[in-house]
Amino acid sequence: MTLWPGDIEATAADLIASLKAAGLMAATAESCTGGLIAGALTEISGSSAVVDRGFVTYSNEAKMDLLGVSADTLARVGAVSQETALEMVAGALKNSRADVAVAVTGIAGPGGGSPEKPVGLVHIAAGTKGGARLHREMRYGDLGRTGVRLATLSTALEMLRDVAFTT
Repeated sequence: MTLWPGDIEATAADLIASLKAAGLMAATAESCTGGLIAGALTEISGSSAVVDRGFVTYSNEAKMDLLGVSADTLARVGAVSQETALEMVAGALKNSRADVAVAVTGIAGPGGGSPEKPVGLVHIAAGTKGGARLHREMRYGDLGRTGVRLATLSTALEMLRDVAFTT
């Protein structure tokens, strides 16, 4: 029995195989997904060869303490922002043995949204030790908490693959 919808499991399995073949290690830095990305990757047999670690940094303090996200960034643009996502991915790479990393921060709902930052807004960043960076601002809409988190998981896996193999 799998924990994930088939497309997520297939994407995770393909990503693990590709990372293994390339000799790359990965890390995750997660806020709104609360560890789902690391969970999907480690559901795949053989993932221990390529998954170094996952950071669940739900609070601003955790983002600062574990990933080095700047207090100034959080005060100026907030946790749900491109800047924070990029700082999270940089921190995951700096504080791990990973060659590639992905970071997510967003508003899964049902509460917490505002007109400027509605429920379903998620910033996803992926990067490499070599300095490549990708960012996407996703506006999934109010899919429900689980829907937003699963959509984020799917996009994050795709971006991790893209940064590792197309940049």
